[in-house]
Amino acid sequence: MMFVCTDTEPDTDKTDEPDIDVWVSENDTRGRRLEGSVLAPTSAATTVRVRNGRLLVSDGPFAETKEVIVGYDLLECADLDEAIEVARAHPMARAGRLELRPLVDLND
Repeated sequence: MMFVCTDTEPDTDKTDEPDIDVWVSENDTRGRRLEGSVLAPTSAATTVRVRNGRLLVSDGPFAETKEVIVGYDLLECADLDEAIEVARAHPMARAGRLELRPLVDLND
């Protein structure tokens, strides 16, 4: 799973900036991107918690931070090295940050 996040310190070098449509098309064609989407803004978020048996529902994201998750891509890569190369070419690698995390097989 690749979380697409904003960053307070984006790259200021705009030369050879990648195009998101090209990135999506290339990785979809190669079968490396299984799914992806942009998330609604944090103003549309709802946080749900249960504490001491009580339901707590609040507007907005739970974490109070300037960086937020703005989207995701589900990738199918042979290994972490391939996933890093896929992420490296994503425009948000320069404008934000990308967090790669393997999915856990709960059947193991």
